[in-house]
Order: sequence, then C-alpha cells, then structure tokens
Amino acid sequence: MNTPASQTPTADVSVRIAWADDADAIAAVQVRAWQVLYADLVPAEALPSDPEPIAAAWRGSLGRPDDARHRVLVALERNRVTGFALTGPASDPDANPIADGELSELTLDPTERGKGHGSRLLQAAVDTLAADRFTRAVTWVIATDDGHRRFLTEAGWAPDGAHRELDLDGTGTTTVKQVRLHTAIG
Repeated sequence: MNTPASQTPTADVSVRIAWADDADAIAAVQVRAWQVLYADLVPAEALPSDPEPIAAAWRGSLGRPDDARHRVLVALERNRVTGFALTGPASDPDANPIADGELSELTLDPTERGKGHGSRLLQAAVDTLAADRFTRAVTWVIATDDGHRRFLTEAGWAPDGAHRELDLDGTGTTTVKQVRLHTAIG
C-alpha cells in the first residue's frame, strides 16, 4: 500500500535552548562521545565513565550562565537529547568578543551520527550566534578529526590559519593539536 506524501510519517526532531533539566542527558551524551572522540588520544582510564559529576557541573552552568550570550543548545529526537552545542563570545586572544562568536563545542551521541541532528544543531548554533549579533564564528577541531572538519567545511567553514596544542591531562604528556575554522555569519 502506498502512503501519500502528505501522510508519510516524519521524525519528531528539533533543536532548542537547553534547560537545567537536560543536564543528565547532556552529560550522558558527553561521556559517550568522549569515549569515541578521545579513544586514540587519551588512556581509557583517564576518560570519565560516570556522567553524574559532569551532570552536576552542567546543572550549575545551565542555571547560571556567565554571560547572556553563552548558550547551550540541544538536539532532540522527540524528547531525547541526541547532541548539544555551546555558543558564546570568542575567547581567543586575536578575537573581537563583540563581533566574533565561538562554537566551542558541537557534540553528538555517537549512535546518532548521520541522522541530520548535527546539521540541525550546527544551523541552530549559527542562527543563535547571528541573533546575538556576531558577524563571524570560529570553532576549534582536532587536527586529525577529518570527519568533523569535513562536516564543517561542507557547511561553509574554512581554516583561518590558527592552530594550538591542548594539554589534556595537565602534565604535558597527553596533548592534542587543533586547527581553527571560521565562517561569516549574520
């Protein structure tokens, strides 16, 4: 039996500003994503496995943002959090915090990739930065994460020549190289 296009079921997906009640779900997504993202960079025992301490930190930050332009967005399928993004003023020394916004994190649950959540979340993050009157957006990506970099460049982001090395464990023994991408918005 053929179903008319107007009656074809569609997924109930959306993106919205995160609420404090989302803290547990965001922390669970973050823990699962970090297990995959940092698997080859950080010893497994150094990665968090218990989302509760992370959820507690999320509850605090969602309840009291540092700046009205710091936002947490969540991607949803029905009422289930599938990913999150963090936006706010760019914090790099060469950035103009009035004109330059930053996508400081775009994280999807590893089981939710390829379903459109990342594209919706990225577009909502850029729209949020534009609504906050930023005219340029920057983000940092792990230099070896070709998939994430390709996702962003296909969406119109490009390297701006900046790079950095992060010390993940505070001892200098576990570092990760990142490159900065940027795009015009507004």
